[in-house]
Amino acid sequence: MNETDWLTLSGTTARLTLHIQPGAKKTAVAGPHGDALKIRLAAPPVDGKANAALLAFLADCLKLPNRAVTLRSGDTSRRKVVEVQVGGLSAEAIRAALAAG
Repeated sequence: MNETDWLTLSGTTARLTLHIQPGAKKTAVAGPHGDALKIRLAAPPVDGKANAALLAFLADCLKLPNRAVTLRSGDTSRRKVVEVQVGGLSAEAIRAALAAG
């Protein structure tokens, strides 16, 4: 298992601990936020729109299908844990893809 503060990689599954700021001007990765990765989302926190936008943004950054990204906890919270089926991506590749996101 390979760990950083916000990323835990175990086999083909990665767990991302995220701090979300909904209602931002544009969707982007903001950088570390304590032990989480901060992501600003343009979507409002209404009717699950921010969660859907987050999952689609992560899938797009990692070039994975939407079904590979699942919200595990934090449905109504700013702090979320997302599970990603990363296939053969390394922790370094995941960090680089999100940094470029």
